Amino acid sequence: MDKIVENKQLDEERALYGISNTLVRNCKFDGPLDGESAIKECNNIEVEDCYFNLRYPFWHVNGATIKASRMTDKCRAALWYDNDITIANCQMYGIKVLRECSNIILKNSDVISPECFWRCNDIIINSTSIQSEYPLFESRNVTIDDLKLTGKYSFQYVENMTITNSLLDTKDAFWHSKNVTVTDSIVKGEYLGWYSENLKLVRCKIIGTQPLCYCKGLILENCTMEETDLSFERSEVKATIKGRIEGVKNPLKGSITADEIGELLIEEEIVNKNNTTINCSNIIVSKTHE
Repeated sequence: MDKIVENKQLDEERALYGISNTLVRNCKFDGPLDGESAIKECNNIEVEDCYFNLRYPFWHVNGATIKASRMTDKCRAALWYDNDITIANCQMYGIKVLRECSNIILKNSDVISPECFWRCNDIIINSTSIQSEYPLFESRNVTIDDLKLTGKYSFQYVENMTITNSLLDTKDAFWHSKNVTVTDSIVKGEYLGWYSENLKLVRCKIIGTQPLCYCKGLILENCTMEETDLSFERSEVKATIKGRIEGVKNPLKGSITADEIGELLIEEEIVNKNNTTINCSNIIVSKTHE
């Protein structure tokens, strides 16, 4: 880096506006002037061990590494319209932390942000914890490994995403998503995956009521299901389940294989039962409405 900004407290408006080829280290963005947009319209910067307590610090930034830094809950909308950003070992606690960014790497970090990663593209997330109500809304081309997610309405309208080795505790996940694969993960929450297209779950534990309804191209391979009543309603599904499914209701077409189904509900006035093959060694309760 050509320049170093170090050991400063900066609180004025656009404190480091337009800097390039600069290392910003051990600085505190906080103070009575309450200035916004500290590091805006910048290029090729490194940020280390900094504290952000003011709004909109990283807007229209091209090329940045942000390491070992803290963004408080007052650091609103921290990264918007950025490209080529790596974030590592950070705490990010402001609302709307990332939006309309591309080529983003997030690793070994902790995020608490009700609306994070909205309409972002080309994202890699590794070994990170996220708490969010609407994470990754309408984002594209996402690769995730070792994520601990606590959320609501997660991954809605996401396209082209893979998730591995993760714990996803979130209701209404993957609604209207397209081309998503989840492998070796726990997926817990109500109303999983409704209206999704080409959602694939491999060796996952699925927990929660009324999962996977109104899906197209749904595939489950060697998964387990707990508390999953009223599953697969009006879905095109190919599923192999180890153990019990609590209930299956009106699948549209495909095949479902399980060791046990607690309740099988097929209403022929709604669906054609001949379009779906049910392979099960033991159906505890079987209800067919003619």
